[in-house]
Amino acid sequence: MARGLLRLLLAIATVASPASAASASGAAGVVIDPRFFIAGGTCAAISHGITTPIDVVKTRMQSNPEKYKSLLPATALIIKEEGAQALTKGLVPTLVGYGIEGALKFGIYEVSKPMAVLAFQKLNNKLNRSGGTGPLPFLLASIMAGAVASLVLVPMESTRIRMVTDASFEGIGLLRGLGKLVEEAGLVQTLTVGLGAMLAKQVPYTFGKQVSFDVVAKFLYGILNNPSQSTANLAETISKSVSPEFIKWTVSVLSAMFASVMACLMSQPGDVILTETYKGGEGDDTKKRGLAEVSSSIFARNSEDGVALALTGFFTGLQARFVHVGMIITSQLVIYDLVKQLLGLPATGSH
Repeated sequence: MARGLLRLLLAIATVASPASAASASGAAGVVIDPRFFIAGGTCAAISHGITTPIDVVKTRMQSNPEKYKSLLPATALIIKEEGAQALTKGLVPTLVGYGIEGALKFGIYEVSKPMAVLAFQKLNNKLNRSGGTGPLPFLLASIMAGAVASLVLVPMESTRIRMVTDASFEGIGLLRGLGKLVEEAGLVQTLTVGLGAMLAKQVPYTFGKQVSFDVVAKFLYGILNNPSQSTANLAETISKSVSPEFIKWTVSVLSAMFASVMACLMSQPGDVILTETYKGGEGDDTKKRGLAEVSSSIFARNSEDGVALALTGFFTGLQARFVHVGMIITSQLVIYDLVKQLLGLPATGSH
């Protein structure tokens, strides 16, 4: 299966030249380069797959904070009670869901960016404004990409969380899990339940990840390519002593690390809401709760201790998620940049 997927990606990459992509979409005035989708799907599937054990622990901590209190003790408890294989629960829906999600999220983001920049430039010209567009076009593109990707993730993430938190989903695969969800709630609800919660997580997550990565990478390349008087000597020393490939790799890693922190903080409340929306063990009523009701139940956990402590409920499992998201985004964005360059695209921020 893995070899077949690799051959398929290579075959697509062979025909996915800028010329062919432009000719295929030139009539619409937008270049839809499939290489962005290939790179996005590859990096998302790999990065989420290798961090599945941390995701399992994080999900348990969010769904049952009384039992699973912190990262290492929770991991040890899961292994003791269920065996080490329990840390791989939900691996298949994770690979499939985030592979498709990553392809859409990165692809749509990259396609939408120039469109959004052009729209803002035309608006500035119409209003006789001078200066650049700033990060607003990137924000708009990230919102579009996150919203579309959320539609794909809803059934996959619902299945994954039930596999991790619901004993009735023990040992069943992706297709059987999806089928069980459809039996419980119907096809429409399975495809749409928790969409608000998914958007609450994915939109700020996408913005924090991809916009931060773009902005920081451009900033670092700007220092190297157009140094000020104070940084000219440093930039010259780096360019002489370090290979261009190492510079690209270093910029990718530093930008990805910063993006992981931003994405984690911005999407943490949405992630807790998502787990509370999809977790099992409370009957069908859990499936019928909307975004406001789920948020209220999380707030109520510590509401007797005051507003400040009540809000901490939305940051349950933050320690595990910092490790999880940090590993995901750092590896994901570095892999994304490497795959892009292997497919003939420029490194992020270098153009």
